Amino acid sequence: MNAKRGWLSMRVMEITAEMDDEACTLSMKAASKTRVLAMGCFLLLPVLAAQAEHKPKDAECLACHADPTLTTTDANGKTVSLSVDAGKMKQSVHGSMFSCVDCHKDVKSSPHATTPAKTACSDCHADAQAAYRHSYHAIAKKPDGTPAATCVDCHGEAHGVLASSDAQSPVSHSNIPTTCGRCHGQKFLMESTGGNSQVVVAYQDSVHGRAVQNGSQTAAVCTDCHGTHQILAANDARSPVNKYNIPATCGKCHGEVRQVYQQSIHGQAVTRGNELAPVCTDCHGIHTIKAPSDPNSSVSDRNLSGATCARCHQGVRLTQEFDVAGNRVSTYMDSYHGLASQGGSLVVANCASCHGVHNILPSSDPRSTINPANLDATCGQCHTGVTENFTRYKVHVDVEGGRALDKGTRAVRWIRRFYLPLILLVIGGMLAHNALLWRAKALARRRAMGPSVERMTRNQRWQHLVLLTSFFVLVATGFALKYPDSWFAVALGLGERWRSIIHRVAGVLLIGDGVYHVLYIAFTRDGRRLVRDLLPTPKDVRDAWATMLFYLGHRTEKPKSGRFTYAEKAEYWALVWGTVLMAVTGIMLWAKVTVGNLMARWWVDAATAVHFYEAVLATLAILVWHFYQVFFDPDVYPMNWAWRDGRMSVEHYKEEHELDTETLAQSGAQAETPAEKDAQTKPEGGPPQA
Repeated sequence: MNAKRGWLSMRVMEITAEMDDEACTLSMKAASKTRVLAMGCFLLLPVLAAQAEHKPKDAECLACHADPTLTTTDANGKTVSLSVDAGKMKQSVHGSMFSCVDCHKDVKSSPHATTPAKTACSDCHADAQAAYRHSYHAIAKKPDGTPAATCVDCHGEAHGVLASSDAQSPVSHSNIPTTCGRCHGQKFLMESTGGNSQVVVAYQDSVHGRAVQNGSQTAAVCTDCHGTHQILAANDARSPVNKYNIPATCGKCHGEVRQVYQQSIHGQAVTRGNELAPVCTDCHGIHTIKAPSDPNSSVSDRNLSGATCARCHQGVRLTQEFDVAGNRVSTYMDSYHGLASQGGSLVVANCASCHGVHNILPSSDPRSTINPANLDATCGQCHTGVTENFTRYKVHVDVEGGRALDKGTRAVRWIRRFYLPLILLVIGGMLAHNALLWRAKALARRRAMGPSVERMTRNQRWQHLVLLTSFFVLVATGFALKYPDSWFAVALGLGERWRSIIHRVAGVLLIGDGVYHVLYIAFTRDGRRLVRDLLPTPKDVRDAWATMLFYLGHRTEKPKSGRFTYAEKAEYWALVWGTVLMAVTGIMLWAKVTVGNLMARWWVDAATAVHFYEAVLATLAILVWHFYQVFFDPDVYPMNWAWRDGRMSVEHYKEEHELDTETLAQSGAQAETPAEKDAQTKPEGGPPQA
């Protein structure tokens, strides 16, 4: 500007000198007019200089950029709007402080001759840019190579940026969760980067998220924990959500709790760099933090011992690494406190009741609530009047493992060693005694049964024997896999290798028995008659309804049945269906790799579910339906002997199968007791004939 003024001054002086030379030859009047003109040019000097450095005003810029249809195309061919909302600009933090050309510094005229360069927030916000440059958002890239999140993604469009104190700002305290959720709540976007969108849903349902939704301006939001511009991955030692920094991060709001925690055995271990020691998020959760009074909270009364503390104090890892006693949770669960807790009590003592919450210390520390000197007060919270004689013995009595150093544990172990054999001996003797009596009485009752008819042929009985044997082996070995800690799994005493072998052998036997049965009903007369008599008919439906009415007292006559009742027909066809289904799904699981390669992988999962639930259904059906007909029906007590010798009393058969005249007629010659046969072979007054 000064150079331009100097050039103009020199030019005016030159013109004035030329005019002075001409004044010698011109009249005084003409010379006077020339001097007036020169003086006018000198006075216009500031105006000419200002015109030389003119910059466009906001109104000039908006003359074009207020047009909502003003657009351009970027390097990728994407249409970009060049429109600026004057109202939003005026209300923004930038519009109230700067003009357009303060940011668009290369614009010298309106309209501008060249495309302005893209503005950089770092020109004013250098500190924020420096922090952002090292953040996860700057390092992570979108598919097009641009940063995962930039200034405008969080703060909004540049011409409408609002101060963070403005309630309408996307980075105001109340709006931070929504702003972060725009990206972190998108499932496919987060999965593509190795993350997940569940964190947004979890936070919204947390104690922090609910407080923010209710208008709290102090409850933690994303930036309170993760930071603002320098957001780092959790495995970065500088990140505020790194494991070792979590206590300090949570302590920004929970200062008193942090001080107590730092003094605890957990806090001291974290300070020493022990990665196995728990920090706030290990117990309370990360984004799912809930109030302790919430039943779903990981630190609620019902979840604390069985779930939260158990993650560390039940296993053997702490024992192996640091000689910290294991099985703390199982021994608690075996105590009255644990049993009552599992029963739903919300007032019974849990881990925190005795050990403390954030102030947990080893029992050797005089400040510990479980230090011997403090146990009277700790236990006295619930057990009023306790003395040292009550509190000096161990609470966690580990009967099954560990070293028994105290008298209480040793006493319980010796009592257990005495009673377990005693129980087996006494109850085993009772079972043997009753089994002997039951067998003798059952056989005596069987011999006194009277005339009988053939209910099952020898061939059918062998088929039934293979079926029931393979079925019960499959039940035992199958559920032992599903429930490895159950009593029957322990009683089997089989490793997984032998369990799987026995299960598959039994499965092959069951399938083989089914194939044989198909051939039996196809190629034998008895088989064809069997399946013909088992075919369901409309009468079976009527019989089922009539039977219910009869036993409810609404009918005076019981419906009559043929060779098989509706109940027996239903059981047979249920058996056929279940055997086919179990065979198909069992083979799919046995050949899961082949099935998974030929079909979608989820077919194997579906087969597993069907195999399990069909097994449950079949087992319960046998226990409830079949065992009633064989054992618990008062008409057949103590059992229906047809499965063993194929015979059934004529009297009972007539009562149950009165319409089966064919069987009754065929069995007429056999429908007599052994005593009647002996009487027919004896002559009067003489010994039996040979």
